[in-house]
Amino acid sequence: MSTPETVDVVVIGAGQAGLSAAYHLHRRGFVPLGTTDGATAARTFVVLDANGAPGGAWQHRWRSLTMSTVNGIYDLPGMPKPELDPASPSVDVIPPYFAAFEERFGLAVRRPVQVRAVRREDDDPRGRLLVETAAGTDSPGADSPAAVFRARAVVNATGTWTKPFWPAYPGRERFAGRQLHVADYVSADEFRGRRIVVVGAGISAIQLLEEISRVAETVWMTRREPEWVDDDFDTAARVEAIKGVEERVRQGLPPGSVISVTGMHWTPWARAAEARGVLVRQPMFRRIEEHGVVLADGSFLPVDAILWATGFRAALDHLAPLGIRLPGGGIRIDGTRAADEPRVHLIGYGPSASTVGANRAGRAAVMAILADLDAAVPVPQH
Repeated sequence: MSTPETVDVVVIGAGQAGLSAAYHLHRRGFVPLGTTDGATAARTFVVLDANGAPGGAWQHRWRSLTMSTVNGIYDLPGMPKPELDPASPSVDVIPPYFAAFEERFGLAVRRPVQVRAVRREDDDPRGRLLVETAAGTDSPGADSPAAVFRARAVVNATGTWTKPFWPAYPGRERFAGRQLHVADYVSADEFRGRRIVVVGAGISAIQLLEEISRVAETVWMTRREPEWVDDDFDTAARVEAIKGVEERVRQGLPPGSVISVTGMHWTPWARAAEARGVLVRQPMFRRIEEHGVVLADGSFLPVDAILWATGFRAALDHLAPLGIRLPGGGIRIDGTRAADEPRVHLIGYGPSASTVGANRAGRAAVMAILADLDAAVPVPQH
């Protein structure tokens, strides 16, 4: 193990939530570890990002996800987005915006750095946490050596993109066609003239069903009959969704999806799919065979590809040494804190998974950390 670097706060992840936390640390006088910028502040932070470039998960999205079809992107704190063409692919415009934000506020994000584990240095609940990393390998010429950081607080903002959920279904390993998750999707043109099963009932499932159905034969399948809500997914609906997810994480349950709380709201792409007669739900297949699927009624359907639009899970494996995950996979959250390890704050998790929620959670986490540090050690006067 390398010699640890001592720092007050480690932020893991540089998506919307991580950048929000870094911004609020910066605003309150913390400086990036290893920099001075002419300042003499006693407190430091470091942002660790597993990606090779700025942009968080946005740099991995499919090109047809334009600014007119994304499910809302709130401005980063302190820096509004520039005027953006609604027809522009989000993958082309959001990462440069994130990069400009990092540069403007001098956040000195370290990348690519993969966090392997967060563990307690000792049994003192007021002591330090150890954040262990692996050498960066995500981009050519990466010079991020493995390192260990001793931190007084950790802000976990790792999101979900790296943990696509693949349901277990009989015969999945036998399928000779193509199987892909939404995280792997590139373009509808890959499926032109073929038959593809789209599995899932979330926003991405409906969006890609509508898109792919323009060039291919699509079959839409879900485990449950969708519960459509006639109202648009407006602010009131979003608030209601957040309340439901908040209650789940307070109890230590996995956050679940917005759909599970609010039902399915009519989006422009859902209405477009309905108008074209492709929004026809079928129950899930019984099993997968080499060249297709066995339907619920026992008949066989030849299939060229299966798109699993089945969501993501929180990327929290590196927190395992802390023992704060409950048997069901969730973590009990009090505000932004992990209730069973208050030195760890989770943002962009559960109710703060939206871009506006991530901004607010970043600020809340920093305010809580600042209060803890002020209570523990007086700030030196210079």
